[in-house]
Amino acid sequence: MVNVILLGPPGAGKGTQAKRMVDDRAMVQLSTGDMLREAKTSGTAMGLMVAAVMDRGDLVTDEIVIGLIAEKLETENAGGFIFDGFPRTLAQADALGELLTAKDLNLDAVIEMKVDDAALVTRITGRFTCGVCGEVYHDSTRPTKLVGQCDNCSSHDLKRRADDTEEALRIRLMEYYKKTSPLIGYYYAKGALVSVDGLAPMDDVTSAIGKILPKA
Repeated sequence: MVNVILLGPPGAGKGTQAKRMVDDRAMVQLSTGDMLREAKTSGTAMGLMVAAVMDRGDLVTDEIVIGLIAEKLETENAGGFIFDGFPRTLAQADALGELLTAKDLNLDAVIEMKVDDAALVTRITGRFTCGVCGEVYHDSTRPTKLVGQCDNCSSHDLKRRADDTEEALRIRLMEYYKKTSPLIGYYYAKGALVSVDGLAPMDDVTSAIGKILPKA
């Protein structure tokens, strides 16, 4: 079993690489947002707690998120776990470390997907996705073969995120670096941090990550 944390700003390619690890290694991607949405409608005791908090408009506590992760670690039969969007703070990093230790699990790597901000802005502002199958495209690096039509499912429902503008992205980048910089130092001090070039071609990034992780 391989367990890994993916760190990187919005648009660094974490989602793409996580999907490849899921497909190639039978790992499970633990995305905080996805887990909260799933829990809210699950009907479990933890799910009812999440629903109550979210319905009140309150912030979900670290304890609840850790509880959801603990449930996944116990119930998912996986080749490992990819932690995506968690931890975001030093307190969360400590809590995750304690949970993994309690479950007798290792954290095999913390992979930082490094990017140049200016190049990242270009990458993000040209990005659009298929609203039906989720396939991701780009105006210059990966346009659709037929204008306005998804290559994968032939849908014409192609969308751009409202926050994929240069101004919105720079705000998101500032927030990411403010929150995440302490985590970089935290995991570096533990000898767990490894960096890859997030702006390299997708297959090169996948190859670099494959060399970091233990063989499947």
